[in-house]
Amino acid sequence: MAIMMPASDQAVLARRAEIVAALRAIVPGEGVIDSAAEMRAYESDGLTAYRQPPMVVVLPDTTEQVSLVLKYCAAQGIKVVPRGSGTSLSGGALPLEDGVLLGLGKFKRIREIDFDNRVVVTEPGVTNLAISQAVAHAGFYYAPDPSSQIACSIGGNVAENSGGVHCLKYGMTTNNVLGCEIVLMSGEILRIGGKSAENPGYDLMGVITGSEGLLGVITEITVRILQKPETARALMVGFAQVEAAGECVARIIGASIIPGGMEMMDKPAIHAAEAFVHAGYPLDVDALLIIELDGPKIEVDELITRVETIANACGSTTCQISTSEAERNLFWAGRKAAFPAVGRISPDYLCMDGTIPRGALPKALARIRELSEKYQLGCANVFHAGDGNLHPLILYDANKPGEIERAEAFGADILRACVEFGGVLTGEHGVGIEKRDLMPDMFTEIDLNQQQRLKCAFDAQGLLNPGKVFPTLHRCAELGRMHVHAGKLAFPDLPRF
Repeated sequence: MAIMMPASDQAVLARRAEIVAALRAIVPGEGVIDSAAEMRAYESDGLTAYRQPPMVVVLPDTTEQVSLVLKYCAAQGIKVVPRGSGTSLSGGALPLEDGVLLGLGKFKRIREIDFDNRVVVTEPGVTNLAISQAVAHAGFYYAPDPSSQIACSIGGNVAENSGGVHCLKYGMTTNNVLGCEIVLMSGEILRIGGKSAENPGYDLMGVITGSEGLLGVITEITVRILQKPETARALMVGFAQVEAAGECVARIIGASIIPGGMEMMDKPAIHAAEAFVHAGYPLDVDALLIIELDGPKIEVDELITRVETIANACGSTTCQISTSEAERNLFWAGRKAAFPAVGRISPDYLCMDGTIPRGALPKALARIRELSEKYQLGCANVFHAGDGNLHPLILYDANKPGEIERAEAFGADILRACVEFGGVLTGEHGVGIEKRDLMPDMFTEIDLNQQQRLKCAFDAQGLLNPGKVFPTLHRCAELGRMHVHAGKLAFPDLPRF
């Protein structure tokens, strides 16, 4: 692996047999996996460029077991990496060779469907799409819909604050999660939030959502469900230049029209997706916008007319409007299959994730083209255009010497450009290990230290998912963490601020 991870604790590795036996006592049966062959399935996540086996895999199926595992590991000084479905694209679930990989795959039950309060209480291993399927019979659905929704777990969605093609209008995971049950590294079980949209005190759900497994292990989640809109129709609009498509996006938002989803694909992505799905995408355009409008039928009809007028004014060369639910779903099928489609045209690819202001889209695309020439690597671009979330897919061949290193450097330069243009390092994939060493490009040392103090408040020993997010992991004492012993502060005579 090219990326550095925390040094292995040889004292812990020397006690591996003892640790495995203790974990088997907590999670009996098939809940502990320790053979090298069986652990290979857990050596990586969606960022498959990096992999290493864990010391042991533990698969609990109750909150009490999770609590006992964490309490034991805290007492023994053993690192723990929480894992959901393993679809993370930033290396957030990459295991440690001296750590316990704590898999939540057995937490796959929906505990309660409450239509009166419009919520679902679910375990973290339930897939994103399964929640919508469980409430579809009553005309409801769960709004955030990452492209991996058929496989990704809702617990992982909370950890990474995932989005999807409909997050422009309906928000990210953080806007659709109301409460959770979380187990701290000490083994303490906390309940945060609930079924109410508003809760007193600090916004702890805002802290937990997007925390990437660094603060605790989530064992239950309460999510908001919405009624399906009366009507949903999509436009598929082609442009001869990417810049014209970007201008169309800006004008639509500027006209106070907020589509349910608005996605952009460039020519390489269009061709890959069409060959894979046969969605009827035009192949003679440089950019394709998929714009979905939803709501009452009379409103949708009016908005379609307005969007079509804006697209024509921006120089669109093709415009197709869905006339049925099947056709609308087909428009989206190509976009949602863009990542696996690109996998058919390149042996390997890195899927990047950065966010820019919408107005910077033409500059960002121009920079990506320049970098593609500099690194001599192809790139297919897919965007959540409405909110400026970029997903460049950098094409490379890991079997060719030096290409993985060039791909990583290419990706790092794209993310630096996002920050340069007024954006951020990540929109929905998280920091993990992929963007960890780029954090100083966006945050000062003071910023990073303050973030680590928050980590220390939840996990004073730094045992949960170490090596992720922070480029330099400090001990809590190094950050001036106040220590209280036997109810007394150290140096009580010193003034406190």
